[in-house]
Amino acid sequence: MTDHGGAGGAGPVRYAVPYPTVGATIGERELAAVREVLQADIPLSGGAYREMFEEKFREFIGTRHAISVTSGTVALELAIHLLDLQPGDEVIATPQTYQATIQPLLNYDIKVRFADIEAHSPNISVSEVEKLLTKNTRAVILVHYGGLPVDMRPLMQLSENHGFAVIEDAAHALGSMYCGRRPGSIGHIGCFSFHSSKNITTLGEGGMITLNRDDWAERLRRIRGNEADMDLLGYEQTFGVSRDPPPHALYPGRAYTHICSAFRRAGTNATLSEPASAMGLVQLERLPELAARRRQIAARISDELSAISGVRLPDQSADMVHAYHLFTFFVDAEQYDRDELIRCLADQGVETYLRYFPLHLLPEWRARGHCLGECPVAERSWFFEHVNLPCHPGMSDDQVEALTAALSAALLKVRRR
Repeated sequence: MTDHGGAGGAGPVRYAVPYPTVGATIGERELAAVREVLQADIPLSGGAYREMFEEKFREFIGTRHAISVTSGTVALELAIHLLDLQPGDEVIATPQTYQATIQPLLNYDIKVRFADIEAHSPNISVSEVEKLLTKNTRAVILVHYGGLPVDMRPLMQLSENHGFAVIEDAAHALGSMYCGRRPGSIGHIGCFSFHSSKNITTLGEGGMITLNRDDWAERLRRIRGNEADMDLLGYEQTFGVSRDPPPHALYPGRAYTHICSAFRRAGTNATLSEPASAMGLVQLERLPELAARRRQIAARISDELSAISGVRLPDQSADMVHAYHLFTFFVDAEQYDRDELIRCLADQGVETYLRYFPLHLLPEWRARGHCLGECPVAERSWFFEHVNLPCHPGMSDDQVEALTAALSAALLKVRRR
């Protein structure tokens, strides 16, 4: 039984099956790894553990580069920065995701177009993306919602034909597969989160950027390490044109200067700490075990739902492996009152969250001209149909059985006659 704070001063609400505060189990191996770092006589920021974590993650995902940062939000911010967006550019995005996926776009004088989700999946619709393409489209930003992969093959074909970049928000997708490849290696840039709620965690916060372009990787490492993002020129290329070079003894000919051909932005410090990296190494090794438990729980819930009319699961093709960061299902709004279902589940001790409110209807995006009716499938899904259930490796078998029993009873109770 877990206490979660109640609204309006009503006190804590106790749930027999709570929504997870930590999305991965943490055991003695993680504690030992962090203890080893803390007891070693080494700096706690930037070093061997971070490099090992990046190397193991790069190998796991299947990209040339994996660059760790302090959060998934920072990963997305830096990924979008690599696009070098200019006024008049356009970016197509999914409305069905957490706000951090596209929040950095608010800093750019560009047009954001929201592509609706699929009719039978919470993922972005590739056919809707195609309708929104213009000569100014520079990128598509998608999320593998809940760990269910987007249908990437047709999207990457569009990218090749029209010359736009694809950013995969893979924060939910560790443990999933698409046509034998891992999300984060299929588009041009992948972004991962190791937040406390995700499939693995690095002490509550952390992120990773995966990509294959060497020039982009060099830029990311420079920014992450507090250096300006710029094209650097050697002194012999810059001095002697407008003024004499500095003394050779102080500045060798191949030394770099802050005089540059293209300045993009100031750097920052987004270095993942050594204790966080050490924990990430252990969690990544344990990912197959953690992902298998998620799939086991999801299979049990799916079996329970399969015999109930008016309920459907997201479409999933045979070449997809679902990571089940979220377990999502949909109810027929003519047969069920979704909000009443959620209240009934809560009364029976099952905590649920609706994730996520359609982005185009948030105040910051409405202020940019977006409105109700722009993405009707996403709107109908969020307001009337979709439900997220607890599904994480910390759940006991007894909790799984309690959830399925409560779910069946609640669906029966709230079904319209």
